[in-house]
Amino acid sequence: MPRRRSAGERKAEIVAEVLRLADEIGPDRLSTTDVARAVGITQPAIFRHFGTKHALWLAVAEDIAGQLTAAWDAMEAENHEPEARLRALIGAQLTAISRSPALPSILFSRELQTDNPALREVFRLLLLAFQKRLVSTVAELQADGVLSRDVSAEDVAVLLTSLIQGVAIRWSLGGRAYPLVAEGMRMFDVQMALLRLEKDSSHG
Repeated sequence: MPRRRSAGERKAEIVAEVLRLADEIGPDRLSTTDVARAVGITQPAIFRHFGTKHALWLAVAEDIAGQLTAAWDAMEAENHEPEARLRALIGAQLTAISRSPALPSILFSRELQTDNPALREVFRLLLLAFQKRLVSTVAELQADGVLSRDVSAEDVAVLLTSLIQGVAIRWSLGGRAYPLVAEGMRMFDVQMALLRLEKDSSHG
């Protein structure tokens, strides 16, 4: 007889299924009935673990935030040189999206934008935390003379964040016809080369 799942294990399973179904169905169309059917439990059982649908989505957002933060921490611990660290942070974001393709659609869904302020706040703080890490690393590269100071570290962080979002959206609209991480890192290398070019040309 299979072991009965603990409440924590069941909640984790439900959250993982929401992410999978959000990609398959779309976050705005996804219902708790869909989730319950996929997990193999009743709809009331979903609400025993999460009091409301908003609470379920909040748990999804917090799970995403936790996984991303852990990935950033690991990348920073493994890469002491600022350029390698910056590249690893960008790669971690792209890898997370490739593993959970629903992330962009969740970020731009009605559920996030209008119906669930707590969910929106989790992602707002997550974006700020990511950009703070980028700013710190870019500032190191500028101080070391690797990147031009003509563009502020804050603006470079925005450019890199926008690069990730743009590549992810293009990947989604293009039917995921190419490897997201490889394409994203290619565009990251292009962006870095342009920033270096500005520095080099200013001394020509």
